[in-house]
Amino acid sequence: MNNYPHPIIAREGWPFLTIAIALAALATYFCGVWSTPIWIIALFVLQFFRDPARVIPQQANAVLSPADGRIVVVEKTQDPYAGREALKISVFMNVFNVHSNRAPVDGKIEQVQYFPGKFVNADLDKASTENERNALTITAANGSVVTCVQVAGLVARRILCYVKAGDSLTRGQRYGFIRFGSRVDVYLPLTATPKVVVGDKVSATETILAEF
Repeated sequence: MNNYPHPIIAREGWPFLTIAIALAALATYFCGVWSTPIWIIALFVLQFFRDPARVIPQQANAVLSPADGRIVVVEKTQDPYAGREALKISVFMNVFNVHSNRAPVDGKIEQVQYFPGKFVNADLDKASTENERNALTITAANGSVVTCVQVAGLVARRILCYVKAGDSLTRGQRYGFIRFGSRVDVYLPLTATPKVVVGDKVSATETILAEF
């Protein structure tokens, strides 16, 4: 599923979209013009689950954004998943962003760690340590360790991850999905050079977060 040909609308959303359109059609049949709010909801579901194909930069030392959204953190901190000091770059996804998650680097997954937790606003720093989350520890092709963490948000209630320890990832590969507002944290070696700043808008795969 992680490499399926891009169908424009993510497969994770097909059941939700089917239900939304069916309800809107029924509302139109019984209520006519009063069904407009239901159609607006259906359009929201459609835009939330869009999943466009992306152009993958070929720069060998690039770390690509794993998600669409806005940069909320660029700092040196502790990587609790790989047990090291690291450069942390966080991408916040609101409900209007694409929520497919993609591999930031080529590499091998060494460990997958899932943690149950809270569902506070993913825009807050404490979301990284208190919210439900799923962390991939990756050994990149150049030997560096990259940690990529899916973090649930205020209304997100489902983190989907389609890879496991031992799998190989290709940069830009679709590996997961988070439903309804969330965040992705990327931990890199301290020697990495960030190419984004807080407030920047980024696109999954197409934006280079850092070089290492």
